[in-house]
Amino acid sequence: MTDVYLEIGPKRVFACACDWPGWCRVAKGEEAALEALAEYIPRYRVIADRAGLPFEPDAFTVVERAPGGTTTDFGAPEAIPAIDARPVDAATAERDAALLRAAWSVFDEVAAASPEELRKGPRGGGRDRDKMVAHVVEAERSYARKIGVRHKPFPMADLAARDALREDIAAVLAEPSGGWSREAGGWPARYAARRMAWHVIDHIWEMEDRRL
Repeated sequence: MTDVYLEIGPKRVFACACDWPGWCRVAKGEEAALEALAEYIPRYRVIADRAGLPFEPDAFTVVERAPGGTTTDFGAPEAIPAIDARPVDAATAERDAALLRAAWSVFDEVAAASPEELRKGPRGGGRDRDKMVAHVVEAERSYARKIGVRHKPFPMADLAARDALREDIAAVLAEPSGGWSREAGGWPARYAARRMAWHVIDHIWEMEDRRL
């Protein structure tokens, strides 16, 4: 079975696979969220393949329902489920880090293959490619503080600085942990891996869907 938790906001629900960082989908209602998660199996398989991991998910088992809030309804996960307080062994930590690295690799390839101008949304919104890339990298720099990694701002063209940030993030997440946050008010490792991977992968799919 594939363990999934649901983050339940006032209007929308996230379905997130516990052991596949970044495989999360949001919809109006629990069943719709689970259906959306299933629909994205082929697209997430690209990430798993890049990480060198077999990905043949089975029937979903909902192992937890976590209360969400306004951020959930906005379209981003915010709840840290109780399951993420469990200790993380070396194999699980390495696996989570590998999937995040794979998400970065695919994101960079998709960005390189996408035009600067992306199709606008139904209301004329949405970032173009370079602004989306800058947004993702800056978000990672912000998220990194939640696990004790701090880097100064750097230009988007400074790929060495970007890669150094990612290496430091991956190094922390690849370490076994007790399920607690390294920083006061920070994130446990499994949640950090899932949230960071979700943000990267969500923008991979957005960029792919909005190519002109």
